[in-house]
Amino acid sequence: MKKVFMSFATDIVHSGHLNIIEKAAELGEITAGIQTDEVIALNNRFPIVDLEERLRIFSSLKHIAKVVVQDTLSYRKLLTELKPDYVVHGDDWINNELSFVRREAIEILESYGGKLVEFPYTYNNVLSHLNHQLKVASGLTEVRRPKLKRLLKVKNLLSFLEAHSGLSGLIVENTVVCKGDSLKSFDGMWISSLCDSTMKGKPDIELVDLTSRLGTIDEIMDVTTKPIILDGDTGGIPEHFAYNVKTLERIGVSAVIIEDKIGLKRNSLFGTEVAQTQDSIQNFSEKIKAGKKALNSHDFMIFARIESLILEKGMKDALLRAEKYAEAGADGIMIHSRRKSPDEVFEFLRSFRKISSDIPLVVIPTVYSSVTEEELAEHGANIVIYANHLIRSAYPAMLNTAKSILINSRAKEASEDFCISIKDVLEILPNKE
Repeated sequence: MKKVFMSFATDIVHSGHLNIIEKAAELGEITAGIQTDEVIALNNRFPIVDLEERLRIFSSLKHIAKVVVQDTLSYRKLLTELKPDYVVHGDDWINNELSFVRREAIEILESYGGKLVEFPYTYNNVLSHLNHQLKVASGLTEVRRPKLKRLLKVKNLLSFLEAHSGLSGLIVENTVVCKGDSLKSFDGMWISSLCDSTMKGKPDIELVDLTSRLGTIDEIMDVTTKPIILDGDTGGIPEHFAYNVKTLERIGVSAVIIEDKIGLKRNSLFGTEVAQTQDSIQNFSEKIKAGKKALNSHDFMIFARIESLILEKGMKDALLRAEKYAEAGADGIMIHSRRKSPDEVFEFLRSFRKISSDIPLVVIPTVYSSVTEEELAEHGANIVIYANHLIRSAYPAMLNTAKSILINSRAKEASEDFCISIKDVLEILPNKE
C-alpha cells in the first residue's frame, strides 16, 4: 500500500479535516504528523488541547493508521525518515505564510519520486463561525492565564513585546515573519507602566493607578489571546498587593513583575542619578509571600525584579536577593541593568543558574539592545521583554505627521509619506461575528 503523510496544526477536528482525510485515504495509508504546541504557536493560536490529547484524538480517527510528533514547522525531518509516496494538504498554503514550507516539501518529495497532492480548502459559514469561536475560547480567562506556564515548558526562550492599547496589542498578536526555515512571532504582551503612563501624558511615578491600568488591559484582552505579563511597579504595600494579584488572576493576566524598591517610584534607567531606595530583602520577601498566599490557582505567576545592578549594589547583592526571593515563593526572577554591554547580565544569569536550574529568568535588553535572543538563551534566560519599543516608534511617526501638516498646510504629504490608507486601517481591526 502507498504511504501518505499529512500534517495537522489543530486541536479541533471538523468536517473540513474529515473530508480531506477521506480523500487522502483513497491514496494510501495515512501517517499524521501532529504538530507540537511550540510549532502551532508559531503561526496560529496556542492550542487549547495539549499534545498528548491531540495525539489520542487523531489516532482514534477511522482513516489514520499512525500518528507521529512533528516538532518542526518544516516537513524535512519526517519526510526524510518516512519517505511517503504522497503528502496531502489543502490548497490554502499556496499563497500564505506557509508557502515556503510547501516549496521545501515539494523539493524533498521530488528528490525521491514522491508527490504533493492538494485538495481545495473547505470554506463555509459554519467553519468560519467555528474558527471564530475557537479564537474567542482561546482568549477566555481560564484558557489564557495558564498559557505562560505552558509556553515556558515547551520553549527555551519566550519573546514578549510591549503593548499599550488594543491596536498595539493586535500588532503583537498578529505579526509573523519568515526567518530561515521557520516562522517567528511574539509569545505574548508586556503591559509597561512607563508606556501606560506615557500614553496618558503622565510621568512614570506610579501615578496611574491599577483601576486605570485595568482599563488598558481590558482593551488589549478584548482583541487578543496571547498571555500578558504586567509591569506591577513596586507592587505597593503587601496588603494592597495581595488584593491586586487576586484581581489580575481573576481577569486572566498570566504574571506580574514587581521591583524591590520603596518610596516614590522613579524609572530604573535613571539609576543613581535620582534618589531611589531599594527595599530590604525581608520586606520584599513578605510582599511576595502575601501575593502568593492570596492566589486561588497555580497558573498566575509572581516575578521578583531585582534592582541591585541598577543601583550599583553589586553582583553579590543581586544574587543573594534572587536566592531569597525564590525561597519566598517568587515564580521567576527579573534582572535589570542599564549598562550598554550585556556582560553583567550574562554574569548574573550564569551565576544564578548554579543556584537554580529551573526558575525562569527574565531580561529586558532596553539599553544593551545589541544582544541577541540566542545569546541570552545560551546564558540561561527564559523570557526576553522588549519593554517600550512600539510606543517609542509611534511617537516620532506621529510627530512627523503633525509637522508635515503644519509645514504644508494640508494633509497630502503626510498621507502619502507617513500614513497607511483608511482601507488598511479597517482591515487591521477585527470583524467580530
